[in-house]
Amino acid sequence: MIRVSVEVRRGDISYRVAVQARSIRRALEILGGRNPGCELRVVFPIDPESFFVRGEGVERIEPEAA
Repeated sequence: MIRVSVEVRRGDISYRVAVQARSIRRALEILGGRNPGCELRVVFPIDPESFFVRGEGVERIEPEAA
């Protein structure tokens, strides 16, 4: 499993979530299903210290100002 941060944007509202999944593609699929119509962007650089993890899930990590 991997963990990446993804920016979710709908119009002027955006926030970041941490997603744990089998792959980056799967992480985007999970978020796309939970946030239809939103723009999704993987946040780079990816933190090598927390990239490999156990389990699958989604966690909101920080609000972002519009």
